[in-house]
Amino acid sequence: MSPNNENSTDFIILGLFPRFRDPHLLIVIVLVIYTIAFVGNALLILLIWLDVHLHTPMYFLLSQLSLIDLTYISSTVPKTITNYFTGKKNISYFACAVQMFSFLTLGLAECVLLTLMAYDRYVAVCNPLRYTVLMSPSVCLQMAAAAWIGGALAALVHTIYPLQFPICGSREINHYFCEVPAILRLSCADTSAYEMVIFVTTVVFLLVPFILILSSYSLIFLSVLRMKSSKGKKKALATCSSHLTVVGLYFGPAIFIYMIPSSSHTPDQDKIVAVFGTMVTPMLNPLIYSLRNKEVLGALRKVIRRFCSCETEHM
Repeated sequence: MSPNNENSTDFIILGLFPRFRDPHLLIVIVLVIYTIAFVGNALLILLIWLDVHLHTPMYFLLSQLSLIDLTYISSTVPKTITNYFTGKKNISYFACAVQMFSFLTLGLAECVLLTLMAYDRYVAVCNPLRYTVLMSPSVCLQMAAAAWIGGALAALVHTIYPLQFPICGSREINHYFCEVPAILRLSCADTSAYEMVIFVTTVVFLLVPFILILSSYSLIFLSVLRMKSSKGKKKALATCSSHLTVVGLYFGPAIFIYMIPSSSHTPDQDKIVAVFGTMVTPMLNPLIYSLRNKEVLGALRKVIRRFCSCETEHM
């Protein structure tokens, strides 16, 4: 038995890119991405919590997105980094199941949340007079709960079911984390029926939300075109463009991996796209929302000034 495989039920995670010429450079890049993503999302959550001017439905949903992104990247990267520094590649059956459940819950919750954020923008632009009613604090809490609970329930099914398939031969996962398609490749049983279930789930959580988001923005752009105020147009388009950029960054890789037939792309291509979706996107999201947002930048300046004044008083 391999020294990395301490238990017959353990899986072996081959890692990010096993044949990469300079693994040290790769792990440094991953660490930098993780640090920027963690600090950026944590800071955005903190700013929204501290500044009363950001206590609005849009920023509440944005704080939920940052919370998802922070935990989303943390569900895969720390294990990848730990494996690299310890030299171990094995992951227990239970740990694999936990990682799959966490990753799927967060990924599916983000699909729902991005759709709800598009609805928030639609109401703000197209039905502003009813905004406070349609996007009341209780409605926002219900939206956030629906995203988290819906993601968790679907993830539970797609964690329990694939791990029931018999594994024949090698238990090596050609990926850097426990992912459903990678697990299914190890099975010697017929998984075609379950793959249809996966397809239906992706339609519900990926395709339908994507269509709803595009529909919302089609109506928003039509409404913006009818606006007489150029300042109002710029503000609406600035807010919407940030969200659309995030939608494209998130849904693009997810649709490629889960909706395009697996025969059309290799495991290495899946890993490259997964890196973009699970690492790069959580890193970019807080930057996209903060660098182009005067209210967030204003809140950051207030916190910095408050911190500097406190430091001066203690000197």
